[in-house]
Amino acid sequence: MTTARSKTHDQGGTMRKLKSMRTAAALALAVGTMTAVGASQAQAAPQATVHGCASGYVCLYPGAGWNNDRPTLTYYRYGTYNLNNVTGTYRILNNQTGNAWFRTCTGYNGAGCEGYLYPNTYIDKNMTPINSVVVGQ
Repeated sequence: MTTARSKTHDQGGTMRKLKSMRTAAALALAVGTMTAVGASQAQAAPQATVHGCASGYVCLYPGAGWNNDRPTLTYYRYGTYNLNNVTGTYRILNNQTGNAWFRTCTGYNGAGCEGYLYPNTYIDKNMTPINSVVVGQ
């Protein structure tokens, strides 16, 4: 009888463990789903427009100021852009996301590029010798 009793007791213990594990797995799945939804919603929140420059853009303002929050040049897509008649000082704001950078270049087609301007930063730059700009990542 002791053997039968142990066997029955052991089966009950195994059943309780399985039920416990199923409950824990269901709870973990529910918490994981809520966490995944929360993370997706957090990533979907757009970065703010700064001085009239929408999230994801690089914006250039004539002069060493914000030009009443009205940029005259904006860049969104990665690539190289040749400039025409962009002279004097411009304030350049990089309002891109992630690791996207912006560079000014003295030559056309991205030749002779200078330093990097990273997201959430700006610089006042003499654009007279600049003939192209590059937006990249």
